[in-house]
Amino acid sequence: MILLGVNVDHAATVRQARYRDEPNAHGGYVEPDPAEISWRAEDAGADGITMHVREDRRHVQTDDVERYLEKKKTRLNLEMSWSDEMIDYALRIKPDSVCLVPENRREVTTEGGLDVAGNLSKSREVTSTLVSAGIPVSLFIDPETAQLEASAEAGAPWVELHTGSFARVWFDEKARQRELNVLRSGMDLGLSLGLRVNAGHGINYVNVAEARTLSSVFEFNIGHSIISRALFTGIEEAVATMRSLLNPES
Repeated sequence: MILLGVNVDHAATVRQARYRDEPNAHGGYVEPDPAEISWRAEDAGADGITMHVREDRRHVQTDDVERYLEKKKTRLNLEMSWSDEMIDYALRIKPDSVCLVPENRREVTTEGGLDVAGNLSKSREVTSTLVSAGIPVSLFIDPETAQLEASAEAGAPWVELHTGSFARVWFDEKARQRELNVLRSGMDLGLSLGLRVNAGHGINYVNVAEARTLSSVFEFNIGHSIISRALFTGIEEAVATMRSLLNPES
């Protein structure tokens, strides 16, 4: 069975669009509350929750993470950069796992994978620090041979393959199959290197049918599409439907 990790960042994006400077307004935490959405997603079958605390704090805030942890029902995957601030934060709160991602303040969302091969020493240092503290590390990378081999060399137990290139060419069948094959090759190489392979970015209710053919992927982390559907159907239905699409035989 492929696990489903639900990324709640964009619930926080909606809140921040209106209440950026008023986290405690109108008698309580303003809606939509990422912690509350996380708990409801867990009740609906999410296997884990992903929260990305960006250095610029554009959506999820540290307070959201810490309130979620008070009633956590599954596990927290903390997405973050490898800045000293975020490393210290992860060591303090001890999430169930950390996914290291690149950050660019001009981007709308994370675009492209971490350059592990070009930053092998740093990757090894940060991975060692977190793993030594009992925090499994996943490196968010493009499905390239050099990046996968470098991730294994850096000592990361997990990788998350960036599926954005596959998602962006959905309406071009030839290009889509090419990108799916690239992901499949990356998945197979990762497994041969002893890595746990997760995947995510741009997966939605349409393209998940082909994404799930990457059957050795351990977990898909999906956010924007689930939060978008939840505006119409509620978070419970959105999570349950995505989970059933990932595992239609179960």
